[in-house]
Amino acid sequence: MSEPLLAVRDLHVDLAGRTVLSNVSFTIARGAIAGLCGESGCGKTTLALALAGLLPSPPYRVGGEILLDGRDLSALPEAGLRRIRGARLGMVFQDSLLALNPVLTIRTQLREILRAHGIARDLPELLALAGLDDAPRILAAYPHRLSGGERQRVTIAQALACRPALVVADEPFTALDGPRVLELSALFRRLRDETGTSFLVISHSPGVLAGIAGEVLRMSGGRIAARGTAREVLQSG
Repeated sequence: MSEPLLAVRDLHVDLAGRTVLSNVSFTIARGAIAGLCGESGCGKTTLALALAGLLPSPPYRVGGEILLDGRDLSALPEAGLRRIRGARLGMVFQDSLLALNPVLTIRTQLREILRAHGIARDLPELLALAGLDDAPRILAAYPHRLSGGERQRVTIAQALACRPALVVADEPFTALDGPRVLELSALFRRLRDETGTSFLVISHSPGVLAGIAGEVLRMSGGRIAARGTAREVLQSG
């Protein structure tokens, strides 16, 4: 049996003496789509940021192990994490407008990511991978000139730019209607199949994850309260 792509072991996060995450352990297989659900405030976004080493210390204190391809990210200095982010671990943040630089064009932002990791890629091809047509218009645009759905797919393109092993998508279905949820779910499955990238998709609802994730984790009070198929997690809650 092959080693998992991601293995989180006894992860705990404290903020100003208050426990935010406690004893969080789980794995994600290579080429898998895993889901993470839970009510607002249960620690889902904190977990996503902890995986990427984006919780500032202080005030946060992070313990445990975060093994990506067997390498403990929690033991790396910031310089080492910068080399991992984007190259091996991609992030899709919840608010696409805040995730993009408002004073730079999409072309410039994508080029900066690729340049930082020494990679050359065709930008229209990268946008097409994320389901975006009309590349000349989108590449020349500033974020506020794009629709919310276009900005979201640009952030997905950013996350995929360096073909990372794992992408963490934090609440990508927020404010989407039913057809758009199905469309985005199909996109993640296609990206997994075409690129081999694994995904951790975060949502407040296990029902939304039912059509995309092979395994779903449910968080409650900063802990993993249940795991299994989406149906099993729904029944447990």
